[in-house]
Amino acid sequence: MPIQSYDVQPLFATPIFRADISHAITADQILYVQELQMVTNRENQISEDLYIFRHPQLKRMAEAVQEALDIYARDVMGIRQTIEITQSWALMNQPGVGMHPHAHSNSIVSGSLYYCDLPQPVSRVFFDRHIAYQQIELPPLPDKQNLYNTPANVITPKQGEIILFPSNLNHMIEANAAAQPRRAIAINSFVRGTVGNYRDVSELTV
Repeated sequence: MPIQSYDVQPLFATPIFRADISHAITADQILYVQELQMVTNRENQISEDLYIFRHPQLKRMAEAVQEALDIYARDVMGIRQTIEITQSWALMNQPGVGMHPHAHSNSIVSGSLYYCDLPQPVSRVFFDRHIAYQQIELPPLPDKQNLYNTPANVITPKQGEIILFPSNLNHMIEANAAAQPRRAIAINSFVRGTVGNYRDVSELTV
């Protein structure tokens, strides 16, 4: 007798955290970031300074991003430790330029802040579940893709939005199809506090 019914349940999920922090972004801050010295970074451009949230001019913006990380650590990861911003840098993709697939080393949570106008059409962010060489590829049929088998997923960012995700998640930016540059600020972060257990001799304070 053939199977009459079945059940599929999710075991794990990869979080993408999105929050509007436009209240913490001022016109002066936008101008300040856009006037930072930029250098070439493969296809796109990146700020020469990779710790821009240490600048006092961006204090309010940095505090809002840190608040988002605090919520992520508490409500998404469910941990007692804090996750603090480490590096932070400005990005600019000229027309026709995207960003290659990559993940972030030496970081726990990474993110992008869309601090200014996003040119139309908005370049999307693609997330790829593959993080290493695959011995066998079994891609699903186009009309059979779902949460369990899709090889990639995509989001369209919005102005004023901070997007946070696990740093080991492979991601890329599609080519900028607009006539104007696409700008953002990227961050990395790391845990701060004590991890492990004293009695298990696994305790580490960072």
